Amino acid sequence: MLLCVGSFFGSTSEAEWAEYRTGAKKAPIPTYVLGANDQETVSYFPDVSGCELAENITYLGRRGLYSGTSGLQIAYLSGTEARDEPAPAYSFSAKDVAELKTSLLSTPNFKGVDILLTSPWPRDVGAFGNSAGEIDTKKCGSNLVSDLAASLKPRYHFAGLEKAYYERLPYRNHTVLQETPQHVSRFIALADVGNTSKKKYLYAFSIVPMSSMDPAELVKQPQDVTENPYRKSRKEAQKTKAPLCAEEEPACQFFFDLNKHQGKKRPSDGKEGGNSQPKQAKKPPQPTGPCWFCLASPEVEKHLVVSIGTHCYLALAKGGLLPDHVLILPIGHYQSVVDLSAEVVEEVTKYKAALKEFFRSKGKRYVLFERNYRSQHLQLQVVPVPLDHCTSEDIKEIFITQAQEQQIELLEIPEHSDITQV
Repeated sequence: MLLCVGSFFGSTSEAEWAEYRTGAKKAPIPTYVLGANDQETVSYFPDVSGCELAENITYLGRRGLYSGTSGLQIAYLSGTEARDEPAPAYSFSAKDVAELKTSLLSTPNFKGVDILLTSPWPRDVGAFGNSAGEIDTKKCGSNLVSDLAASLKPRYHFAGLEKAYYERLPYRNHTVLQETPQHVSRFIALADVGNTSKKKYLYAFSIVPMSSMDPAELVKQPQDVTENPYRKSRKEAQKTKAPLCAEEEPACQFFFDLNKHQGKKRPSDGKEGGNSQPKQAKKPPQPTGPCWFCLASPEVEKHLVVSIGTHCYLALAKGGLLPDHVLILPIGHYQSVVDLSAEVVEEVTKYKAALKEFFRSKGKRYVLFERNYRSQHLQLQVVPVPLDHCTSEDIKEIFITQAQEQQIELLEIPEHSDITQV
């Protein structure tokens, strides 16, 4: 079958279309098209609920679900996003999207659809993904289409109105470590047919319907899978309903696992035995060789030390990313945050609070990270960023993009969870 997104009728369609309508010409394979995107072509689509326009050419309708005999499910939404109410005949409104979502999401065990067809691109589809070239995905496309794609979880989503070819990296439909794995989605935008720049306007593929697939096969995650681009815009939509001031933004925690356990719990060695008493202060292990960060060590560069507490100290970074990049370090030799005793953790928390207050007075907030890889002594890196430029979401997006470029698996730790449990 042939599926068409974007504007099916061009400016010179009248005479050519008459040949198909009268049967002088016939489409070689079953062809399914979306409705009008402008007032001029509305007259070509006589029935809003869909109809056969000519032999082998079917207008799917304003919105709905087309189910093939094989079990293939194709959701579709015709037209462009309406600017005003009531929506013109060639546009869809928030009500159309809500009704389409409700009708599909109410089906028992709804996992998603095989294919979603829309004419406009979804807004922000490029977030966390590869570049869309000259198309700015933050400014083009429809927020309603993004919302629809986020809810319907199509395995393939096609669009065509920007007249550019863009195949986005596949993205996840679940939150790692918090939700059971789901299938990935692929967004493919196609250029206009026969364009002079020879941009790709045809995408050929074969697909086994979701309903016939082995569940384990369906949820396999490809190597280049990315975060979901629409999570960000959904969160922002919630934020506008209840605005958070920049200072009140919740903290987010992330870690990456070099063993790639894919978020499974590590096997318990039976030592825990359900005992949840606070950790006893233990003597820190002694370094195997000279350590640059043990305060008592001759190797420590004391001119960089800013403040010394009972269990921790604060120092400027030797090769800081910025002049005010600082480190929080334990005085004793601990390798990681998970090894710290309760009183050291308490003092680290005090230093973090003091730095938060200090940087806020300078119009900044900090990003804090621990790089624990072949390192002997715990170093908490504290890097300030401008308060008004960077939200948690921006910072998260930068980390995710960088991790993907460096092929590092990033896993998000559920909010309010203790890193020692992970």
